[in-house]
Amino acid sequence: MRKIPFLIASVLLLSGCFQPERKCKDFRTGTFEFKTYLNGELVSSKFIRNDSIEIDIFQDETDTSSVRWINDCEYILKNLNPKNMQEEKPLHIKILTTDKNGYTFEYGVVGQDRKERGSVTKVE
Repeated sequence: MRKIPFLIASVLLLSGCFQPERKCKDFRTGTFEFKTYLNGELVSSKFIRNDSIEIDIFQDETDTSSVRWINDCEYILKNLNPKNMQEEKPLHIKILTTDKNGYTFEYGVVGQDRKERGSVTKVE
C-alpha cells in the first residue's frame, strides 16, 4: 500500500525532468517549408537560410531578412526591405523541439508578449 504513493511520486518526478530533443544546429542552414492556414486555406512558403541571411518565397514573392543568432536555438529575423511599418519590426524565433525532419518553433515581434507557434520541415 505504501508503494503506490511512492510510485506515483517517482513517475511525476521523472516526467518533470524530460527535456524535448533540440538539435538546433542541424537547422541553422538549409531549405525549409512552412505550412499554415491563411483565410481558411492551407498555404505553404519556402525559405532558404544560411548563417546570416534568410530568403523567403511566398506566392511568387521573395523577401530577404538578416539572421542574428542569439544562441543555438534562438535568432532574430529582420526584414532587409520592409514595405510597411509592420515589416520593419524584427521577429524573435525560438526553436522548441526538433526531430530528423524539422522543428517546432515559437515566434513573435521583439518586445511584444504575443507568441505564435509553427512547424517547419527541412526539404534540403
